[in-house]
Amino acid sequence: MKIYVLGSSHFYKEMVDCKNKLCSFGYDGWIHPDYEAFVRGEKQDIVEKWRRGERAAIKRENNYLREHYANILASDAVICVNLDKNGVKNYIGGNVLMEMGQAYVNHKKIFFLNGMPAGLPYMDEIEAMDPICLNGNLAAIV
Repeated sequence: MKIYVLGSSHFYKEMVDCKNKLCSFGYDGWIHPDYEAFVRGEKQDIVEKWRRGERAAIKRENNYLREHYANILASDAVICVNLDKNGVKNYIGGNVLMEMGQAYVNHKKIFFLNGMPAGLPYMDEIEAMDPICLNGNLAAIV
């Protein structure tokens, strides 16, 4: 199974770790190559712009929205690395919500690395896509 790793860019290190663990379990885990470059200390100009809050510009300049969509289409499933962020347990942000929707309408399985978030204004939309919560256990992928 080919599984594309998604998540808040805040979690890029954990996303790369997740991809590596998927591969060690025999899955064809993959991720946008820029995240792996960030972990290696490359493309620091993008990382610095991100820290300065220039996120929309980065997404446009690097065509990230369209590239993620193409990668979702080329996968059998997506896994959303949903860790705690901004006081929200198992955070799912706006970008990941859009990517989940893209996966859902294209009949891809949707996994959450952890459990469901709570208290987000778009919980109905998340729940309607029936993500499979792994509760930290990648071996539970089916």
